[in-house]
Amino acid sequence: PAASGAPSAPAATSAAAGAPSPPAASAEPLSAHIKAGGDEAVQALAAAILADVWVVESVDGLDPAFAGIAVTKDGRVWSPRTRELRQVSPGGHDRVLKERNRRDALVAQVDEAARAEKGALDAVEAAQAKVAEADAAREGIDREARAAQRERDEAAEAERHARWVIQQRRSAPDEGPSADRKAQVESQIATERRLKERADRERAERARRLEHEGQRLARDQQLKPVAERFVAALKTVQSAVANRVEVLEAELNADKAAGEQLAKELRECAAEESRVHGRLRERGEAVTRGEVQAQRARDHAEDVEAELVRLAEKLGLEPEPSEETLAEDERSHLNKTIERLQRRREQLGPVNPLAQAEYKEALEHVQELERQREDLETAMRELAQLIKDTDRRIKEAFEETFAAAAKNFEEVVGHLFPGGRGALRLVHEDSGPRPVLGGVVDPDGEASEPEEPEEGETPEDKLGVEIEITPAGKSTKRLTLLSGGEKTMTSLAFLFAVFLAKPSPFYILDEVEAALDDLNIDRFLQVLRGFSDRAQFIVVTHQKRTMEAADALYGVSMAGNGVSKVISRKLPKPADEEVAA
Repeated sequence: PAASGAPSAPAATSAAAGAPSPPAASAEPLSAHIKAGGDEAVQALAAAILADVWVVESVDGLDPAFAGIAVTKDGRVWSPRTRELRQVSPGGHDRVLKERNRRDALVAQVDEAARAEKGALDAVEAAQAKVAEADAAREGIDREARAAQRERDEAAEAERHARWVIQQRRSAPDEGPSADRKAQVESQIATERRLKERADRERAERARRLEHEGQRLARDQQLKPVAERFVAALKTVQSAVANRVEVLEAELNADKAAGEQLAKELRECAAEESRVHGRLRERGEAVTRGEVQAQRARDHAEDVEAELVRLAEKLGLEPEPSEETLAEDERSHLNKTIERLQRRREQLGPVNPLAQAEYKEALEHVQELERQREDLETAMRELAQLIKDTDRRIKEAFEETFAAAAKNFEEVVGHLFPGGRGALRLVHEDSGPRPVLGGVVDPDGEASEPEEPEEGETPEDKLGVEIEITPAGKSTKRLTLLSGGEKTMTSLAFLFAVFLAKPSPFYILDEVEAALDDLNIDRFLQVLRGFSDRAQFIVVTHQKRTMEAADALYGVSMAGNGVSKVISRKLPKPADEEVAA
């Protein structure tokens, strides 16, 4: 034949016209290798088109009367009508088909290997169960063997006692209390003999059971290598898990150390702040004491000045000291006046000597009360400022969080209720009937003035959050008028809105989709996948659709012996889906 793709002239002649016949004994029709997936019309059409195409081992030695098309498995095509021999290139469609068939064969082999592996694992579990049963049976047999040994010893002791009795009777057959005693001994011998026979039967039965259990133990020993290999594989997995746990524990310890260092720094900052506040209080108390002493000095100066003025008025002198000395007559007059006043003071009688001390104590007590009052007023002012700052921060944080949650709520409602709308609004608590003409209608029908807020209560204290939801094609409804599924979807929307505003690393959802249908479950799962890159969700569920969307499954199963065990299964998912059920 000529080169690939070029016409050639082999020795075969053109086939006679008529129905296509096999070109060789081992030839197969190409239509037999076509699979239409159960479509009979496509199968019939393929058979009609490929009726004269045959698969042969080689184009050499074909029937001279063959008029169809011969195809080899390596891509050579022979057409007697055009007398052309072609070689399909390795990258052609036939090569692709061959590789696809090879891939299908490999996939089938992989599936078969997986099934074989599963069967081997099941066999290992069965072997382990049999080994456990054999161990339990062996322990039971050991207990029975020990009991049989004890019974055998007791029977041997009874037999020795019976032999001793027989020997005693044989040594003195004619001696004894009477014939009744002899009959009693013979009865005891017969009883002991029956007991011995029964013990022999029980011993034979235990030997038979020991032999049977030994055979079972031998069978279990044959399964022991398989179990040992399985145990070795489990130890390898355990070592890998232990290494991973050690790495995670090292990371956790590092994080704990960093957290403890940060906490230590915060405690030091708090202690420094406390010391600064203490120094400020000491300085404030020193300033307060200085002001009190200055006020005392001013009060004393005013008292002295007033006393000087009073004495000057009584004496008829100027309240300021004179530059000239007094005359002799004036001095004598003043001395007489002083003597007269002293006499009058003596005439007043004894004076309480403790009055001045009591006055000082009372004055000190009043001054101490004054200092305490000033400290309390300062503390009250600081506390009022602190309360004001705290209220302001709380209000700012609430407004910021509420604004973010309201915006996120509208977006999440758009996903969970396609075509619907939702909003979060701040409302005031409706504590009574609506005001009528400036007042409030009492239950008795009389109008009264609106209630004033209580002392210390602000209008923000009665603020609340109202949820408005409008499903597609429906009017705005109250939450109490929604169905169970709509309430669940609304709760989920609010939950995810808060999650977007203040995210957390973990979320546990306990059967939140129990009241949802398949369509709403799909919407819920779409939202869950969209947020799975920001946090990890642990979903407790009985829904199969939720389980299929999970990254890993964890469940509790009860074995045949009544002991519960935890089973887990990781599911192949894209890297961007991190949902645990």
